[in-house]
Amino acid sequence: MKIRKNLEAVFLVAAIVTVPASFAADRVQELHAARTAQAAPVAADAKMNVVVVKGHRLSAAEKAQLN
Repeated sequence: MKIRKNLEAVFLVAAIVTVPASFAADRVQELHAARTAQAAPVAADAKMNVVVVKGHRLSAAEKAQLN
């Protein structure tokens, strides 16, 4: 019975604890991302691998044959 009577207070305490923790966790992620970006510069001459996928569209008859 006491928990029902004090449920609003329990909710408020949970919200007061959770909201600042959420903002703090978000800030930590931003700082970590910024530090990682500074620590690993991209080489100017590095070649990026490119994957090209080529294919043809199925005709209506081919689609019907698959089902």
